[in-house]
Amino acid sequence: MNPNYAFLFPGQGSQSQGMLAAFADSAPVRQSFAEASDALGFDMWALVQENPDEKLHQTEHTQPALLTASIALLRLWRVQGGIEAGHAAGHSLGEYSALVAAGSLEFSNAVKLVAFRGKEMSRAVPADVGRMAAIIGLDDEVLEGVCEEASGDDAKVWAANYNCPGQIVVAGHAMAVDRAMNAAKAAGAKRALPLTVSVPSHTPLMQPAADAMRERLAEIELKAPDRKVWSNALAAPVQEPQEIRDALVQQLVMPVRWVQIVQQMRRAGVSDAVEMGPGKVLSGLVRRIERDMQVGQAETPEAMQASLAQAGEV
Repeated sequence: MNPNYAFLFPGQGSQSQGMLAAFADSAPVRQSFAEASDALGFDMWALVQENPDEKLHQTEHTQPALLTASIALLRLWRVQGGIEAGHAAGHSLGEYSALVAAGSLEFSNAVKLVAFRGKEMSRAVPADVGRMAAIIGLDDEVLEGVCEEASGDDAKVWAANYNCPGQIVVAGHAMAVDRAMNAAKAAGAKRALPLTVSVPSHTPLMQPAADAMRERLAEIELKAPDRKVWSNALAAPVQEPQEIRDALVQQLVMPVRWVQIVQQMRRAGVSDAVEMGPGKVLSGLVRRIERDMQVGQAETPEAMQASLAQAGEV
């Protein structure tokens, strides 16, 4: 296991209809989707490829679909002799993929857990009540002040995702998020973009979902991971099963500290990584956080082969 290499797993937003289609004939990929289908009682491959009724973009389907895609690619990577990373980290939902990769959480349990997580997140805040927005070009402290000023007794907004320097996602009540967007622009933000997400993730509004997840996680077997798995909420590795359960619950109501995670991994000696899932979102963020970290992708056969070759030189 290489202590200088990391697996990075994407979160919600990286999904797309037809993802992994180029791997349709891969046994590890098809087997992973078959296992997920058995766990949830519907055809996961058909969902991802055909996206009936836009279900792929419904949180309760998005989350298990992305986790399945990530683990399918990881299994293919391993079959092809890919390097074993000494570190695993995932953005939000991706933390569950990281735990599966580290042998802490069984894949079938993880699929069921994140489907449950998606349902509870949607249930916690009624549709049209919550909102998320990306703010570009403000320092953390300035934006945190903006959120404080935009919050009142009627509505509140918080920093939810510290994605990279100058890019923070805010979330909360729709009214407060709108006020924060206007205030951010007035404070000098380059852009303030509403996201097509109604669930205000990683804020105290998710407390009902966190309570439900605490109960569900108490029923799930977790093992100590076989490598460092980085917690979104703590920006530090978690090791003991109860510590992992607590971190997964905290993750729902606390911000994703992706900047700190990447910085701490770099300080721990990580020089190279692969984004093990669809999309290139994390690769772009890492480049803005630690310019000298090399991050490959695995979302297409060509990208995976290039990343396998790069990993062989680490």
